[in-house]
Amino acid sequence: MTIQHQFSLKKYNTFGIEAKAREFVAIQTVAELKKVLSENQDKPKFILGGGSNMLLTQDIEALVIHVDLKGKRILQENEDFVWVESMAGENWHEFVLWTIDQNFGGLENMSLIPGNVGTTPVQNIGAYGVEIKDTFVSCDAVHIATQQTKTFTKEECRFGYRESIFKQEAKDQYVITSVVFKLTKRNHHIHIAYGDITQELESQNVVTPTLKDVSNAVIAIRQRKLPNPAVLGNSGSFFKNPVISKQQFETVQQQYSDIKFYEVSPTEVKVPAGWLIEQAGYKGFRRGDAGVHKNQALVLVNYGQATGQEILALAKEVQQAVFDKYGIAIEAEVNVI
Repeated sequence: MTIQHQFSLKKYNTFGIEAKAREFVAIQTVAELKKVLSENQDKPKFILGGGSNMLLTQDIEALVIHVDLKGKRILQENEDFVWVESMAGENWHEFVLWTIDQNFGGLENMSLIPGNVGTTPVQNIGAYGVEIKDTFVSCDAVHIATQQTKTFTKEECRFGYRESIFKQEAKDQYVITSVVFKLTKRNHHIHIAYGDITQELESQNVVTPTLKDVSNAVIAIRQRKLPNPAVLGNSGSFFKNPVISKQQFETVQQQYSDIKFYEVSPTEVKVPAGWLIEQAGYKGFRRGDAGVHKNQALVLVNYGQATGQEILALAKEVQQAVFDKYGIAIEAEVNVI
């Protein structure tokens, strides 16, 4: 466990942005994490997971702690359910595939989402009608200031749409070290109504989909729409889908009758941000090496040498264009550093 200085973070963020950490250390155990925190209490700290949900716009003048905790285990099970714990540094997609291989159901719709397990509760990640909160039981987290471990229940995490206590009151106070999920062993709840999953399954002549079938369908859809960060720098969906009041939506709909939407509640409507961005003329737009992906307007990309500042400037331009046209504000889902 060696602290390195002026460490390049280019390989540690999926946008592939060149930025440096003043100091950098990778930890493989919870004991190492507590030791680093205890011995560096007076230093500013930055916790780094898979680097998939952030845009670096500057060097990080802090001690960057890379959470590289690995391992997974079954805590308990009965005929219907299994409680699985994964350490925070496990790759999310690989963990999802492992659960499917065990015939554990609940995470298959979130296949191929970039990042590590430990960051999933922070965002309450979700895809195709399913969110982390649907299977989440608890997570263990180390308090940065005191090095004490606390277990957060689902209720204590206060999950919302791409929201949790870790983005609000507990922001920058804890390092999540492991997450527990409750998954099905039989009578799986197959969710295929959202998005293009049904159509994809039909194209594959799948009539009675298994967990693997759903996962394969999601992977196929995402690979068509989303660029591989290893090939083209990106952070997945850069923007949240805005949730607006039904009253505001009906006002917009009067002018734009073809607007896409999903009902969230009797009083709220979710509008696909990708559709708004595309209609504003930015799908496939490029300025220098910063761009909006040609297949999915929700995704901003780095064609090679873009800086974080250039990508951020493009993001703000897109937000303004959507607001000017529709009066709808779209927020960044990615953390801008």
